Amino acid sequence: MLSLTTGAAGLGIGDLAAAVLGEGLSPRDQIILHDIRLPRLALGLVVGAGLAVSGALLQGLFRNPLADPGIVGVSAGASLGAVLAIVLGGLLPFGLATFLGPALVSLAAGFGGWAATLILYRIATSGRRTDVALMLLAGIALTALAGAMTGILTYLADDRQLRDLTFWSMGSLAGATWGKLAAALPLTAMALLVAVRLSRGLNALALGEAQAAHMGVDVQRLKRLAILSAAAATGSAVAVSGGIGFIGLVVPHLLRQSQGPDHRHLIPQAALLGAALLVLADLVSRLIVAPAELPIGILTALFGAPVFMWMLMHNTLKTGG
Repeated sequence: MLSLTTGAAGLGIGDLAAAVLGEGLSPRDQIILHDIRLPRLALGLVVGAGLAVSGALLQGLFRNPLADPGIVGVSAGASLGAVLAIVLGGLLPFGLATFLGPALVSLAAGFGGWAATLILYRIATSGRRTDVALMLLAGIALTALAGAMTGILTYLADDRQLRDLTFWSMGSLAGATWGKLAAALPLTAMALLVAVRLSRGLNALALGEAQAAHMGVDVQRLKRLAILSAAAATGSAVAVSGGIGFIGLVVPHLLRQSQGPDHRHLIPQAALLGAALLVLADLVSRLIVAPAELPIGILTALFGAPVFMWMLMHNTLKTGG
């Protein structure tokens, strides 16, 4: 309700109640509610849930609470795809850049995330066996390579493209549309459903791969589905909202500390808390420098990094490390 009724336009809770009761709104308020705020709220819920579930999957897969959706290079690949579209999109033949319009960046980012995942999977898979440690190292290398290529493209960009690159890299829901929601929702919903199905296997994997296999878990299938699901959710999130960090890192870690490591509960809780936190961050970003907007990526990093450091220190002191 706060997300729908807060902003520069004078649309309050009374107007929202009138719309729910069918009393009607003015044409201006209808546009604000149905075409701006509702898709922004829905996209925030989807992106937040997708990032948090991706983090929960990867932390369970790597058995490391510091794992993050960016650790396998998906975010870097998606970012590189978006930068390619912004800087070199005008060179596409047959007027594709004009035809696709704003959707070009989202499509390129999604393709970049999937391409990075496929490259990593091929590197880390040999004889139908996926080496998670090798994938982690390859992800670090791919992130560095994507960062270098992004730097080259940034150097070649003109002033307008630099502004677009800067704003996109910080992450925002300001350009939310029903079309972007339709692009992100199927992949995120699929990832969430698969993650729920994998929860028992992830619990068994916490005991080690050999023990999980003895318990009847198909470890290779579990790895493959977890990686692809995390890539799908993260790639779609980056494609529609840009770079938003720390949701996938802090949310699952915080829930593990407070609710326990059982993935049967952790994954749906991560989806709910991630969605709520991103909507809250979006609300604060609209109010803190009103009437302008602070990019959400700045806000999540500003508050997420100190909170995560506090959690690390608290956990170290509690365990006597």
